[in-house]
Amino acid sequence: MRDGDFIVSKTNTKGQLTYCNRIFVEFSGYSEEQLLGQQHNIVRHPHMPRSIFHLLWSRIQSGEEIFAYVKNMHADGSFYWVYANVTASLDLNGNIVGYYSVRRKPSTKAMVTIPTLYDEIYAEEQRHPSKDQLNAGATFLNTKLSELRISYDHFVYQLQG
Repeated sequence: MRDGDFIVSKTNTKGQLTYCNRIFVEFSGYSEEQLLGQQHNIVRHPHMPRSIFHLLWSRIQSGEEIFAYVKNMHADGSFYWVYANVTASLDLNGNIVGYYSVRRKPSTKAMVTIPTLYDEIYAEEQRHPSKDQLNAGATFLNTKLSELRISYDHFVYQLQG
């Protein structure tokens, strides 16, 4: 991504794209028509740790926002990294009606750390049966964070700096 770029998207509560800006269209390699109505995971890279997405969805479904590094896949199979802020969109009664995400270029510092960490988490997930992968990845991440004596949120903020 370029320094001034912001990828913006909105989804309904089922994760189907309801809005995407031109930067999202550009970086995804899909047309707006191909994206709208599709699951947001159309751009999910297959080597993105499942446990990171589980953490992200758990947080936003409970109404919390989250910042996370995400490896996305272009329509041609290449990939790009983003620093994502994802939050729930609420109606006037406080009910979740969808999700809103703004992504920008990750810091150089993050790109020194995150790809290796995610490769390690993904490898740990793959060592387990499918039903145990989320727990294995989460345990691996939490062990790493405990060793660093830092929370997930502070870890991510520190890397983006």
